[in-house]
Amino acid sequence: MKSFFDKGYKTPLWFKEKALSKKGLAQQLSRRNLLKSAAGATGVMALPAFSLDITTQTSLVKLIKTDPWLTLDATLEHLLPTSATGPSAADINALAYLYQVMTVQPTSSEEKAFIIKGVGWLNDFANSQYSKAFVKLSFDEKELLLRGISRSNAGENWLNTLLNYIFEAMLTPPAYGGNPDGVGWQWLEHQGGFPLPKAGQRYFELPPRGKAKNQIAIREIEAVKESNHLANIPFIKKTGKA
Repeated sequence: MKSFFDKGYKTPLWFKEKALSKKGLAQQLSRRNLLKSAAGATGVMALPAFSLDITTQTSLVKLIKTDPWLTLDATLEHLLPTSATGPSAADINALAYLYQVMTVQPTSSEEKAFIIKGVGWLNDFANSQYSKAFVKLSFDEKELLLRGISRSNAGENWLNTLLNYIFEAMLTPPAYGGNPDGVGWQWLEHQGGFPLPKAGQRYFELPPRGKAKNQIAIREIEAVKESNHLANIPFIKKTGKA
């Protein structure tokens, strides 16, 4: 493929499996209202402070100046811009979350390649329409350009992929890179589950379920062996003598 408008594009299996089930709702609601409806109203608990580790911060500060991260950041910010009604993509660390998805989490290579290729296609389209890269366009020009690619199957899938990660960044525990200090939960009036995972305890860092079961079984066998070993030790009666 050379662009979002390639007629040979077919929606891949990985996208079908992750497709939003509320497409009809998305067409009726604004992006921000759709996010707002994602969680029910519950009490907000005090949330622990969280900040990205220094390595991630340093990497992002450097990478955000170049593509694909420069264009991805601009796209995420346009999809959920600064507003008086709620947090923006920057407020929920959407780019930092996407960075973890692309570099740490077990994301399929096909999906990552699609996201990266989309950056090139978007900039090619921007140059063909405005003779400028996407990040240099005005807000209205970006809106028209994104609406343009959304009319293609590949463009719609690319934008939906990024919107899905905005959802996740808004709702994820902070250890995954998004939702710093629970800002997304507070806006949604949503109570996150406790205890919150920390680095080293995130879902992709836990042993596979089958492996975990085997580890538990081994510990149980060892406990039984130890118990039998103690049971075979002869009982020594006290004689009462010094």
